[in-house]
Amino acid sequence: MQMSDSPEVMNIRQASEYLGVSADTLYKYLSEGRIPAFKLGNRWKFKKALLDRWMESKSTEGEGVLKKRPRSIRGTVAR
Repeated sequence: MQMSDSPEVMNIRQASEYLGVSADTLYKYLSEGRIPAFKLGNRWKFKKALLDRWMESKSTEGEGVLKKRPRSIRGTVAR
């Protein structure tokens, strides 16, 4: 599915394809309250505009944050 082909409101399968994660991962995010969604009846629905904003906020959260050093560097001491 191309981003421009995505419907405005998606179900689990469509949203998992759009985000590039498995449906299981999406259910995990839902159970943890990590992703914007709503229930219509007993089905989860995702608004494309909210997912786009959520992805944008996630992509900017990590900017400027130092990544962990590799294990081989962390364990060595300069002498």
